[in-house]
Amino acid sequence: MDWFLISLIGIAVFITGISKGGFSGAFGILAVPLISLQTSPTLAAAIMLPILCIMDIFTVQKFWRKWNTEQLLKCIPAAIVGVIIGGLTASWFSIEWLKIMVGIIAVGFTLNSWPRKNTRTTRKPLSAIVGRLWCCLGGFTSFIAHAGGPPMSVYLLRTNLDKTQYVATAAVIFTAINYVKLIPYGMLGQLNTDNILLSLSFTPIAFLGVQLGAWLHYKISTEWFFKAMYSCLFLTGLKLIWDGTSALS
Repeated sequence: MDWFLISLIGIAVFITGISKGGFSGAFGILAVPLISLQTSPTLAAAIMLPILCIMDIFTVQKFWRKWNTEQLLKCIPAAIVGVIIGGLTASWFSIEWLKIMVGIIAVGFTLNSWPRKNTRTTRKPLSAIVGRLWCCLGGFTSFIAHAGGPPMSVYLLRTNLDKTQYVATAAVIFTAINYVKLIPYGMLGQLNTDNILLSLSFTPIAFLGVQLGAWLHYKISTEWFFKAMYSCLFLTGLKLIWDGTSALS
């Protein structure tokens, strides 16, 4: 038993649970790099996927019926199309360059939006076609590089949802994405019984993380919540750019 690896997985699961439970997964990008300190990124992603699916259930239950159904109908089909495209074309793309591209998009969007006063309410929502393209990109990058958060945030931050609707809606969207991802991940041999059982053994930690995240969600004001979301999007973009350029150098 590699206790260092077990500890890293436990920390990653707890952080991701807090993130999902209160901040729509904003810090979830840390999980795979953290576990990759002791194992391969591919194995780290395979370990995280089943427990992400469990966290999604906990989060949806915590924010039950607080989502925006209109946005779900727009986002989920497009995101699933993105996952399917990713599954069919995974070998065509450089993960490193894709991370850099998504990172630049995330940083650019944040820099363009952050200086505005009351950013969330003064930005016009994206058109239906452009919105679906962002959701499709979110599903695609979620499959290819586990980086679906930034494209989805670019869309959702323009929908003028309140903070609880935002988290609830994102939770349902990523539940759909992650459960659909189980199919191509299994077909590509990235899931096996040992990985699944190891992942699910962290369910209690995932539950505690989601509960703490939901508690923090209601303690933070709307203004600070969206400031945190823009900040996380910016830092996530920098992280993706760093990961991509480091792998290429």
